[in-house]
Amino acid sequence: MKIKILIPIYNDWQSVNKLLENINDVVLSLPHKFSVIIVNDASTEKRPEISLKLDSLKSIKIINIKKNQGHTRCIATGLKYIYEKEDFDYVIPMDGDGEDRPEEIKEFLNWLPMNSGFVEKAIVGERVKRSENLFFKICYQIHKLMTLFFTGKSIKYGNFTCLPKSTVQRMVKEKGTWNSFSGSLYKTEKGDLLSVPSKRGNRYFGPSKMSFKSLIFHSLSIISVFKITVLIRSILFLLVYIFLIYQKISIIMFIPALPVLALIFAVFIISERENLSELSNCLTNINDIQNLK
Repeated sequence: MKIKILIPIYNDWQSVNKLLENINDVVLSLPHKFSVIIVNDASTEKRPEISLKLDSLKSIKIINIKKNQGHTRCIATGLKYIYEKEDFDYVIPMDGDGEDRPEEIKEFLNWLPMNSGFVEKAIVGERVKRSENLFFKICYQIHKLMTLFFTGKSIKYGNFTCLPKSTVQRMVKEKGTWNSFSGSLYKTEKGDLLSVPSKRGNRYFGPSKMSFKSLIFHSLSIISVFKITVLIRSILFLLVYIFLIYQKISIIMFIPALPVLALIFAVFIISERENLSELSNCLTNINDIQNLK
């Protein structure tokens, strides 16, 4: 199998070097051809030279982006580039900071012999343990419940996945990929995914970049991929609520409906980030490509 490991990065070069070293060690005994493609999101810090011996990796490329576009769009750009320019069987997108653990790549690949033939399915790393503080963990659980309630979808995974070529083909033609990776993956595959347990690792260097604000935006981005479903479910909820308070109707009784209306507004605003034209032309935002190996 020809497997491309896709890593979006912004300034975290020290972590990427550590990650490459760990990936190299993990894939050493695996009977596949591994290459790494790093999407550099217009980093402002200079990249240090890589002095590691990465003999297990067939090639390492850095795609340098002209204009900063964000984590999700870096992955989308990487998928588009790989689909159009590379020879591959699977793509494994993963964060470059160590929170996606390289040793779990083996868990994905254990499914490949069973996942070939007539049906190819994307494999997702379903989070079973997180490394953040208690407050963040509670907020993350609320995010998952909100996603389930308003979309009817249970999405317990992030970017760390293993995508067959057929899935990549569908994702680069889905406008939601420009807005939310996990939401778009669920939508294009209609929820028909294989899952393996995945533990969130600790960052190699520095604090986590996932703030409370980032989590809110992440959650709304996923939900916005299913905005029509959200709208229908929200209207049904409001109708049921109005029916229940009909006998005691007052202005105060409408207060619980305000968060739902605010959610609908936010979801439709964020869904404007979906843009098939920008996704289709995203390779024009590439400044240059460096071949490190």
